[in-house]
Amino acid sequence: MKKVLIAYSSRTGNTKKVAEALCDAADGRAELVECGKAADLGMFDLVFAGYWVDKGEPDKIARQFLRKLENKKIVLFQTLGAEPLSEHALGCFANAGKYISESCSVLGGLSIRGAIDPNLIKAMCNFPEGHPHAPTAENRKRWLDASAHPDQKDLEKASAVMKKYLDMYDKQFVPK
Repeated sequence: MKKVLIAYSSRTGNTKKVAEALCDAADGRAELVECGKAADLGMFDLVFAGYWVDKGEPDKIARQFLRKLENKKIVLFQTLGAEPLSEHALGCFANAGKYISESCSVLGGLSIRGAIDPNLIKAMCNFPEGHPHAPTAENRKRWLDASAHPDQKDLEKASAVMKKYLDMYDKQFVPK
């Protein structure tokens, strides 16, 4: 198998931590790069594409990267302040699909909770009552809960996901 590319975009370091855990678990089979600095995409069969969620979809740099992918097998990974299996998180995966060529196959995804940028929390504290991101008790709890992530358990989950996809790739796509 050609090497795996792990490309990520990270604003606060959350997505970078997850990308590094994925790379460590790949046992030398992966190249880790920032989305904006991606190398020759032609030399990779499997691409782990990571992004931080911005307004319900991949951030701008990640969107530009996703648009460049052609004829690749892709595993998406995202970090966000919401619960990883929430309706919002699932919608973010669907929104990422808008930027991926039909020539690609998305094998799956990984959603990891991440700490929210303190500057964003400061801005949300000024949102008016009734706004979905206003500083309600529920939102303040979500912000606090997110502040401890990604934690060691999240990074172990990322490692397990990498091993799972490498195993699946080897079994299904590598000629015998």
